[in-house]
Amino acid sequence: MGDAMDNAAPYLRLAGRILLSLMFIQAGIGKIFGYEGTAQHMTENGVPAILLPLVILVEAGGGFLILLGLWTRWAALALAGFCVLAGFLFHYHPGDMMQMINFMKNLTIAGGLLVLAGADPGAHALDNRR
Repeated sequence: MGDAMDNAAPYLRLAGRILLSLMFIQAGIGKIFGYEGTAQHMTENGVPAILLPLVILVEAGGGFLILLGLWTRWAALALAGFCVLAGFLFHYHPGDMMQMINFMKNLTIAGGLLVLAGADPGAHALDNRR
C-alpha cells in the first residue's frame, strides 16, 4: 500500500493544489465583476473598501500561484493568513450558526494551506523549474 501511495503522491498533490486554488481564483475574479457590492460589504463589516484591490490580488493571484505550483509555499502562507483574517472579520458571529460554520470552514481551509506551505508542492509544480 505504501508504494501505491508513494506513486500516487505527485498526482494527489496536484489534485490538492487544483482543489485549493479554485475557490480563491473564483472569489477573486468574482470580486472584480461585483466590485461595488464587495466594496459595500467590506465597508459594512468595518474593512476599508480601499483594500479591495489587495484582496483581489491575494485571492486571485494567490489562487493562480497555488494552481501553477509557483512560489507555492509563500502563496499558501499568504492565503492561510487571509482565510483566518477574513474568518474573524466577516464570519465570527457566535450567535449565528451559519456564520460560525463559515468561520470554521475558513479555519479549516487555512489549515490545509498551512500543510501545503510546509510540504513539497509536488512533481507537477513550476517551483521545480525555478
